[in-house]
Order: sequence, then C-alpha cells, then structure tokens
Amino acid sequence: MGSDPRTDKGVRPQSRTLPDTRSRILIVEDDSDIAALISHYLEKAGYAPEIAVDGSRGLTSARETPPDLVILDWMLPGLNGLEVCKALRQNDRTAALPIILLTAKGEESDRIFGLDSGADDYVVKPFSPSELMARVRALLRRATTSPVNDRVLRCGPISVDVARHTVLDAGVPVQLTAKEFLLLQYLLEHRGRVLSRDRLLSDVWDYQYPGATRTVDVHVRRLREKLPFLAKALVTVQQFGYKLTDP
Repeated sequence: MGSDPRTDKGVRPQSRTLPDTRSRILIVEDDSDIAALISHYLEKAGYAPEIAVDGSRGLTSARETPPDLVILDWMLPGLNGLEVCKALRQNDRTAALPIILLTAKGEESDRIFGLDSGADDYVVKPFSPSELMARVRALLRRATTSPVNDRVLRCGPISVDVARHTVLDAGVPVQLTAKEFLLLQYLLEHRGRVLSRDRLLSDVWDYQYPGATRTVDVHVRRLREKLPFLAKALVTVQQFGYKLTDP
C-alpha cells in the first residue's frame, strides 16, 4: 500500500473519524514535542489538527487546502514563520486566515514586528496550553460568527458588507485579515464613541490579557495604512484608546 503523500511532504494528518466537521487547525512547528502537545490539546478541545514540520511544507499545505486557523512558529527551518505569514496574506485563498504566531521572542518590539507581519495574535513560549486554546477559540468564534443580517456599514468612502465579508474603499476592494475586518466592523458599529484599548481587546479579540494592548495599536495602524481615510477619521485618544469620528 502506498504511503500518504501528505506524510511524505512533511504534513502529518492526525487521527480522523468518518466525515470530519471539526475546525481544521494547521500547526507549523519543527519541534516535535511542542507540536504533539498542541495537537493533543486541540484534539481534546474538539478540533482537527494537522502538523507541518517546516515553513515550506506549512505554506504548501495551507495553500492547497486552507485550514480554519494556523498556529505558526516563528523560528522555523527554511522559510521562517514571518515569511510564511506574509506569503499567506498575499494569497487570495489564505489572506483572511486567522493566524496565531508562536515564538520564544517575548520582547514588545518582537510582538509588534510579528503582528506587523500579518499575525492576528501572538503567544510567547513557554505558554499555557489552556491559554493557547482560549486564543484559538476566540479567533475561530470571531471568524465564523454569522452576521444577523445583510448589513452594509459605511463611513466616508469605506463600505463594509458584513454578510459577504468584503470591504470597499471608494469602490475598490481592500483585502483585510480576519481580525482587521472584525476591528473595522466594531469601530464602525461604535463610531462617535471613545473606545479603550482594553475594551477593544475584550470585545474584538474576545479575551482578557493584561499587557496585550499593543496588539490593538498594531491592528489600528494596519487599518490606517490599508484605508487612508482612517488616518484622520480614526482618532487616537492619548493614554486611552481610539474614536472613529463621523465624516
């Protein structure tokens, strides 16, 4: 009997049962012990994990069969995690994939650099498996929540179709990551209000994590870069948060 081609390519499918409707999580991690630990907890939480042992194989796997979420190690052989993250964001099929960057680099500058590369979240090693599962649940819940109606939110030249998950800037499509889209949607729904970083972290990222408010700042900066109208309309309230003003 021939071997599983995905195993030959360094992507090891985990045990599956009949029609598998579980959310698929791709773990791109070269440390077999860490990969096995994450896989074990994902299985216990009801997800279907797959493991890629290096960046190139992880990128190929994600492009061929996009998963529901990627847990991506930064320090990988060959293509590193940041390169993989950027490549996924540049591909139409994977541009909106929720990505959690996993790394031993814990400095604030490293966190910002990782988020700037397109990651939705950032977890530092050594990590609590329970915390990582909470991050996974939060990202998936926000990414898969169905809109209650076919709302279209508008602000200046920006138009957000909540149901179709599309963004237009003066009629031109703009590609946002899953978390950027949710942050923009939240800001539009609460325009005119001053929103603290802690509230944004809680309501958009769906978890409480002291010290992670720079995550919000990085995503705001990315929105301003992709949607120039927000450079002036999205006002920074010093030492507190942000306010989207009415045009």
